Amino acid sequence: MQLTQYVAAVQSQLDVAAEAGGPDARALSERLTATLESTVRLVLLEALSDAASEITLELAPASVEVRLRGRDPEFVVTNPPAADDFETVVERPSQQGRQPTEDFDGASTSRTTLRLPDHLKQQVEEAAGLEGLSVNSWLIRAVADALAGQSTQRTVRRDPGGQNFTGWAR
Repeated sequence: MQLTQYVAAVQSQLDVAAEAGGPDARALSERLTATLESTVRLVLLEALSDAASEITLELAPASVEVRLRGRDPEFVVTNPPAADDFETVVERPSQQGRQPTEDFDGASTSRTTLRLPDHLKQQVEEAAGLEGLSVNSWLIRAVADALAGQSTQRTVRRDPGGQNFTGWAR
């Protein structure tokens, strides 16, 4: 996105306003115009970054970033990885002594508020979705497994070339 046209429009409006003020105002306008370009560019970049942040909130889990390419910004849209980009490996060495998640449903329960950072919440939602569980059921199973000292699952994302892996494992 080229900002030059927007900077030129602000400079033009300043010149028009200075014309009405006479020769002193025109001289001041000419001096201000020299420093105006960098200030206007910076303010426009800040506005575009704020807009990208707001759009990202609406598009979650996709995101929009503003990056500088030379003197002009460019927008980069990142879509979440597709479900088939993940390879899920379940490692449970022993099923003895482990209660399935369904057994917890009939037991008395208590409500707990859990505050997660947004990026961690997104990962929990993705992991639960990959297993076809609700976030609550997934968290109950993860806590039960952690308390029992058992391995939970490992989620790995392959890059399109198949050379790199990212994810988490326990």
